[in-house]
Amino acid sequence: MKYNIAIDGPAGAGKSTIAKKLAEKLGFVYIDTGAMYRAMAYYYMNKGIDIDDKEAVIAEFDNINIELKYIDGVQHIYLNKEDVSSLIRTAEVGENASKVSAIAEVRKKLVALQQEIARSINVVMDGRDIASVVLPDADLKIYLTASVEVRAQRRYKERIEKGEDADLAAIEEEIRQRDYRDMHRDASPLVCVPEAVVVDTSYMSIDEVLEHIISLTEFTE
Repeated sequence: MKYNIAIDGPAGAGKSTIAKKLAEKLGFVYIDTGAMYRAMAYYYMNKGIDIDDKEAVIAEFDNINIELKYIDGVQHIYLNKEDVSSLIRTAEVGENASKVSAIAEVRKKLVALQQEIARSINVVMDGRDIASVVLPDADLKIYLTASVEVRAQRRYKERIEKGEDADLAAIEEEIRQRDYRDMHRDASPLVCVPEAVVVDTSYMSIDEVLEHIISLTEFTE
């Protein structure tokens, strides 16, 4: 049996950062589900396909192939054999990924891939519906959260450091809208399942969060 850790939570809570470092410390494989949805969104954006046109989105499924590969310990995401790892990290792709992830058929396609991976190896997987839908039998379920204000400040800092224009008030509003969209979508909305351990990272350091989560694991080699 493989040991699976599911980490859910809203945008900007630090899921990816914590999940990557946790996987590294435990010797697990980190599965970035958000990157898969970003890759899907990037495909449609490049093709000029309106993500709000559900029929057009579904019609392209057979033309989309997404793979995760590890190169020197770093996860890379491939879209139709092209490494798009750095290309999918823009704010625009992120917004469109949130939209495309609300389409039930898209989720079904990617969830099947995520489950297939988790059956064969020990994984740390983060997203919005990992504990509720993707890995309902995960050995440890974490709901990682932080206040809207703290998450907005983190996003603002990230964009400034990348040399992008950023407006703190606008980012805060983006996060509120994304939270609402993620929590109210028909397909696998963001939820905190009853058995999940809630971890509020607002005033915790990365090391403190990691130490806390590791203390909750019951994994043995």
